[in-house]
Amino acid sequence: MKKTGKKVLLTSMAAVCLTGYPLDAAAQPNDGQANSNAAGNNGKQVTSRTMEEVRYIGSETLPNDLSYKGTLAGGLSGISYHPKNNKWVVLSDDRSDINPARFYTAKLHYNSKDFQNVQLIDVTYFKQPDGTFYPDRGQYLSEMTGVVPDPESIRINPENGHIWYTSEGDRSLGLNPYIHQVAWDGSYLSEIPVTDTIKMDGQSEKGFRNNLALEGASFSADGQTFWTAMEGPLLQDDKLPTPDSGALSRITQYDSNGNVLAEYAYPIDAIPEEPGEGKHADNGVTEILSINEHELLVLERASVQSDDGDYSNYVRMYKIDINGATDIQELESIKGKNINPVKKELISDVNTLGLDKVDNIEGMSWGKRLPNGNDSLVLVSDNNFNDSQITQFIALEVIPENE
Repeated sequence: MKKTGKKVLLTSMAAVCLTGYPLDAAAQPNDGQANSNAAGNNGKQVTSRTMEEVRYIGSETLPNDLSYKGTLAGGLSGISYHPKNNKWVVLSDDRSDINPARFYTAKLHYNSKDFQNVQLIDVTYFKQPDGTFYPDRGQYLSEMTGVVPDPESIRINPENGHIWYTSEGDRSLGLNPYIHQVAWDGSYLSEIPVTDTIKMDGQSEKGFRNNLALEGASFSADGQTFWTAMEGPLLQDDKLPTPDSGALSRITQYDSNGNVLAEYAYPIDAIPEEPGEGKHADNGVTEILSINEHELLVLERASVQSDDGDYSNYVRMYKIDINGATDIQELESIKGKNINPVKKELISDVNTLGLDKVDNIEGMSWGKRLPNGNDSLVLVSDNNFNDSQITQFIALEVIPENE
């Protein structure tokens, strides 16, 4: 997650439905088949997909000061679609600083021609195992109980409907990343153990880097496996990407009980542009999606600061294939090892889709089936609660490979 220049916004709006549609169901747009999930895939999970390219449908932007049920609706870093009820869960990465850690339930109204609006319909707070809300940093340091969350990716288990989400951890607080399974009311159900390889050690020479941990996650279509992706390389694996060279991060496959099945190295691109003198630049994985049993879609986002301090975002989607890649789950470090990373193929350079602005895109989810039988894909950006950024939802049509 890019957190540079984070600034809290003032809350002033009570709107919950944007661009002309009020909250009541009677006023929701009627776009026939395209807006009815039943007409597309009858609420059933797709078991396997192919993907050749994407076509831009449209986008919608939420106000930066959007207030919903006493919360500031921003920092949206994850999104997942539930085909059985045609609703979406959207994750805020608020570390309980503004409001307690939470996710929103929403309806997204789009068809194959345009994107009409985003409608928030509920907000749910995550609960700790003892039933309390997650503390912010100050509360944690004062009481030294609980865990400070840093939510990044959210997924609905297609097998049982439970929600799984990832948190990046915090090295400065001695908190490792975690994966939690929760109910729809936010109550804690279980924790999926993360690999020892990504956990920190006492000498700070091993494990995750701050803000570069469990950024992406995805279930396989049948719910039997769960994938996670590190945003950046582990300390013992590689250096950070630069404008001259990329880096290797890790993608891990679990079974539905949380046992590690495999782990692969993912080659992050070099940073696409040089930053201004003395300015910041980064590149990393922000989300993943399972396409089929051997391919995944990976979202990379680079942020480059210019001389005047402004940031430009460069977002690309890659299809990767694990066939032929080395299983590295037994390797404490991959530095200097003779391994085969996953193969990657560019699916879309989001900056070329015609958007007025490409912001800090961190969330990605399959959506409903379109009337022509093609899948849809939705991206969401994290505005970092910063008034210079935007919260944008982007709808895309997925063009499958030719049979």
